[in-house]
Amino acid sequence: MPIATIILAAGASTRLGGQPKQLLTHNGTTLIRQIADAALLLQAGPVIVVLGANQEQIQPELTDLPVRIVLNSNWPEGMASSLRVGLNTLADESVESFLVVLTDQPYVTADLLQQLITTQQQAGRGIVASRYGEAGHLGVPALFDIRYGSEFMNLSGDMGARKLIKQYAGDCAEIPFPLAAIDLDTVQDVEAWRAGSSLQDTRSVE
Repeated sequence: MPIATIILAAGASTRLGGQPKQLLTHNGTTLIRQIADAALLLQAGPVIVVLGANQEQIQPELTDLPVRIVLNSNWPEGMASSLRVGLNTLADESVESFLVVLTDQPYVTADLLQQLITTQQQAGRGIVASRYGEAGHLGVPALFDIRYGSEFMNLSGDMGARKLIKQYAGDCAEIPFPLAAIDLDTVQDVEAWRAGSSLQDTRSVE
């Protein structure tokens, strides 16, 4: 059965001075385009992109890609609302599981997403999450069996995948992804990332 990818890209990037973080560039490509390309390379199933704030600026980056763009008009509520919109888009489709990914993690690749899928197949767990370094928490990108879809529908505010990963730790496998810890919330974050990106691009994300 297909494996869907839900890309959460509805946030307003308020701490970035209003500049949409989805349109930051990495290796000459915007982050939203980069993550959409990675998801499409999997050829695993439908790719859903949830937009909200700054939709008019962001959507042109995706117009020539075979992704399904959906609008979350309630994006100010937080991440949970975008997860609900993405899952509702899949309501009439038969999918085995779904990936949850963000647009502000510049080192997510198709290989990393495939590693989540392969780990689920090998471990037989309902969830596979990314470990943010040895002492870091578990978070996204993450893969969820479709049976967890109803759990996401009950979330609210900024509660997202991490809450369910923690709640169902007994059904969760993991892969290492230390570069997930890079945060692009503020101008200072972006400046620090750009200053070190040439070095970090040489490191393995596996």
